[in-house]
Amino acid sequence: MISKSENSKSGVRKRIFVTGGAGFIGSHTSLQLIENGYDIIIFDNFSNSKLAIIDRLQTLTGKKIEYVKGDVRDFDHLKNTLEQSKCEAVIHFAGLKSVGESVEMPLNYYDNNVVASYNLVRAMQQTNTKELVFSSSATVYGRPQFLPITEDHPLSAENPYGQTKLIVENMLRDVAQSDPSWRIAILRYFNPCGAHTSGLIGEDPKGIPNNLVPFIAQVAIGLRSHVNVMGNDYDTPDGTGVRDYIHVVDLANGHVKALDYLEENVGCKAFNLGTGTGYSVLEMINAFSTAADRDILFKFTNRRKGDVATCFANTQLASKVLGWKAILDLNKMCVDHWNWQSKNPEGYS
Repeated sequence: MISKSENSKSGVRKRIFVTGGAGFIGSHTSLQLIENGYDIIIFDNFSNSKLAIIDRLQTLTGKKIEYVKGDVRDFDHLKNTLEQSKCEAVIHFAGLKSVGESVEMPLNYYDNNVVASYNLVRAMQQTNTKELVFSSSATVYGRPQFLPITEDHPLSAENPYGQTKLIVENMLRDVAQSDPSWRIAILRYFNPCGAHTSGLIGEDPKGIPNNLVPFIAQVAIGLRSHVNVMGNDYDTPDGTGVRDYIHVVDLANGHVKALDYLEENVGCKAFNLGTGTGYSVLEMINAFSTAADRDILFKFTNRRKGDVATCFANTQLASKVLGWKAILDLNKMCVDHWNWQSKNPEGYS
């Protein structure tokens, strides 16, 4: 087995431990990592993903995907797997991600997102694996005080999901402050959508989708009757909420760039991953309708508690420091998402 130090000095791409690597963003990032020469091991409990994803990643890459079924909350299993894997860096996706569900079941979110992340960092510390890319969220900004949102915007989460991400961010900053050998990149996602162009992997939500685009896609394929547009009286051009949507492949590439950045930089730094452009709910419905070449019914309903009118990113820091920029446009997001949905009308089932 090649040691960590020998692997780095030889110029061979690092071996990456990917928690939640079979999820929506995790699977697309796993694919991009392999295509960029990285060796990976996926650690996933498959609570929000399917084993079929591993098979599809193997089809796309032509390589055997190493994976371990495990829960990040199980410290001993996690630490042993990390130690035996000889990985040099970790990308941490594993966790729950529904704002609404977090309000209903906050303790589940603190357990899955905070306790699990604490376990992971402790396991990394004990195995001397001190390079981490953390999957965070724009929810840590709370209600926008200015737009576009920069990384130095005040942090103040509005719901338990956002609070869990913020707590983990603060923990990571404290860890990096206490030990200057840590290398940590925090990536704050805006609104991921789309799918791999092959249509083999994509977003497969359990139950009612929490995010707009998969809900629209399920209406387009006939699984649901209409889209509920929550609020049409916001201070926006058409009265519906405006968000920054980003293609999941662009997002995945951001993680590859973050690993490149950590090669040369210690400490803990946060980056926005978005397009810098906001689209309203009605604009998204119209764009998807065009991509799918079919009408998509919608109905206006009351505003959802806690929603803001407009939220979109300033992405200049990621462009300047990471050398990363989103390149796939709204049409591509919708075309690829529809390609996935139409080829997999019931997801991975």
